[in-house]
Amino acid sequence: LSLSLSLNVSPLATFLKLTSLGFIIGVGVVGNLLISILLVKDKSLHRAPYYFLLDLCASDILRSAICFPFVFTSVKNGSAWTYGTLTCKVIAFLGVLSCFHTAFMLFCVSVTRYLAIAHHRFYTKRLTFWTCLAVICMVWTLSVAMAFPPVLDVGTYSFIREEDQCTFQHRSFRANDSLGFMLLLALILLATQLVYLKLIFFVHDRRKMKPVQFVPAVSQNWTFHGPGASGQAAANWLAGFGRGPTPPTLLGIRQNSNAAGRRRLLVLDEFKTEKRISRMFYIMTFFFLALWGPYLVACYWRVFARGPVVPGGYLTAAVWMSFAQAGVNPFICIFSNRELRRCFSTTLLYCRKSRLPREPYCVI
Repeated sequence: LSLSLSLNVSPLATFLKLTSLGFIIGVGVVGNLLISILLVKDKSLHRAPYYFLLDLCASDILRSAICFPFVFTSVKNGSAWTYGTLTCKVIAFLGVLSCFHTAFMLFCVSVTRYLAIAHHRFYTKRLTFWTCLAVICMVWTLSVAMAFPPVLDVGTYSFIREEDQCTFQHRSFRANDSLGFMLLLALILLATQLVYLKLIFFVHDRRKMKPVQFVPAVSQNWTFHGPGASGQAAANWLAGFGRGPTPPTLLGIRQNSNAAGRRRLLVLDEFKTEKRISRMFYIMTFFFLALWGPYLVACYWRVFARGPVVPGGYLTAAVWMSFAQAGVNPFICIFSNRELRRCFSTTLLYCRKSRLPREPYCVI
């Protein structure tokens, strides 16, 4: 099948489309590939949040290296598709798969970010490599389940010449099969924002907590009583001056230090690192919503609006903004995460810097 329908597009507009799309393809492939190599090569990044980041990079590489070159060719041929119906469905499937995968993964990341801040001990104990692998497999399964039905003509994939790509064919809502897919995508993005909003409220409430007030113990002949007696009695007991029963503070504590070594405490530096990682993923989520939002508005416009069609300039800008989302994550990773910048300079650029030891303070 050859769709030789051409649009009256000026050569300048075609040149700008090809230039911008070529830049997006280069940044999307090279940038995400560099971040992926960094995450695989640096062993200090082999932990839960960066496993998810590696999966997001792989999805953006898939979209940039496979889907965008076909868009580039269609723009070059005057908004015409010359590869056949089956190829169009495959490319549309991969594009929708990447979109839903990113949305599902960002939602799962938001949940793990909340666990990392609000329930850190549970997070460090349960979120292992195999747990992350199970989450990644679940996300890909859900994404395939969302992207595959239109291949069987449920919400038919077709070439949309106004967008220069193969994607959903958005018809009126009375004869539309793709409305449910768009509504689900919007609900996923809304749920992700709600999880981050809950995380922001959690951190804000913890900042407003009152500081601990130490009440001195009352002593008569080395016999301490009062609100602060437990700590002082425990100190005297450990020093060998205690008499009587074991103080309540020392109940259940073994004399060997191996149990304390096995327990993982939230180091202050580690807590700040988790907050920086959460901020990085939230910026990714915000840019995903900002860059895909205009295109979602255009999709709903074509589904529900009866009279006017979507303006061509707005639709072109919305489509190209959705393309740009595949290349924006590497910049967000480097500029918003100090740990990734340090690992990038030491691992890929071989700029060795001395690492300062962590402070031995912890959050209780």
